[in-house]
Amino acid sequence: MSPVLVNLFGFEIRWYSVLILAGIVIGYLLVMVESNRFHIKKEFIFNLMFWTIIVGIIGARLYYVLFNIEEYSSNPIEILEVWNGGLAIHGGIIGAALSIFIYCRKKNLSFIEMLDICVPGLVIGQVIGRWGNFFNSEAHGGIVARSFLENLHLPEFIINGMYINGNYYHPTFLYESLLNLICFIILMLLRKNKKIKVGMICGIYFIWYSIIRYFIESLRTDSLMLGSLKMAQVISIVLFIVGLVL
Repeated sequence: MSPVLVNLFGFEIRWYSVLILAGIVIGYLLVMVESNRFHIKKEFIFNLMFWTIIVGIIGARLYYVLFNIEEYSSNPIEILEVWNGGLAIHGGIIGAALSIFIYCRKKNLSFIEMLDICVPGLVIGQVIGRWGNFFNSEAHGGIVARSFLENLHLPEFIINGMYINGNYYHPTFLYESLLNLICFIILMLLRKNKKIKVGMICGIYFIWYSIIRYFIESLRTDSLMLGSLKMAQVISIVLFIVGLVL
C-alpha cells in the first residue's frame, strides 16, 4: 500500500497527512455543531479549537518523540516530519485537555462541560485518522495467516494492505477505528438524554477508549515502551479511573 496519495511535480501529498487533516476538520465542525446546543459563541469555539488543535498535535508528536528519543537524537530534523507518521493519540489528548483547561479557566467557563462538547469530535477524528496508519503500514499487530484476514470478511484492499515485508498482520488500526465508530454512535445517542450529567460524555469516552486501547495494545508490535511496560496500557488504566470518577 503506497503512503503517497499524489505526487505533484516532486511534492508528495501523503494519505497520512490528508486523513489526519480530514479528521481534524470534521472533528472541528462537529464541535461547532455541539457548541450551538449550549449557546456558546462561535468565535469562542474557533479560538479554542485553533489553540487546542495546535497544542494537541504538538503534544501528540512530542509524546511519540520522547519514547523514541534515540531514533531522533541522531537526526533531530526528522522530528518535524509528522507526515511520515509518529503521532501518539494519548499525547494529543493530554495536550488538548491542557489547552482547553487553560482557555476555559481564562474565560470562566466549565472545563468539564467543554470536554463533553469536544469529545464526540475527538472520537470521529480518531475514526478517520487511524486509516492514516493503514496507508503508512504502521500501528499493526502481530503476524497472522491470510486465511485469518479472509475469515474476517475484510475487503481485498485491506487484506493486501496488511501484507507487509512478506507477512500478513493484524489490522489493529481497523479494530480501533471501528470500535471508536461504535463509541461515537453511542455518545451521539446519549448526549441529548436528560439523565446525562456534566462530565458523563467525557467519562464514557475515557472508559470505552481505555478498554479497547488496552487490549488492542496487547496485539500491537510497535508500542511505545517505558521499560517493560506499554505506555498506552498504563495511560489507559489512568484514563479508565478518571472516566469512572467522571
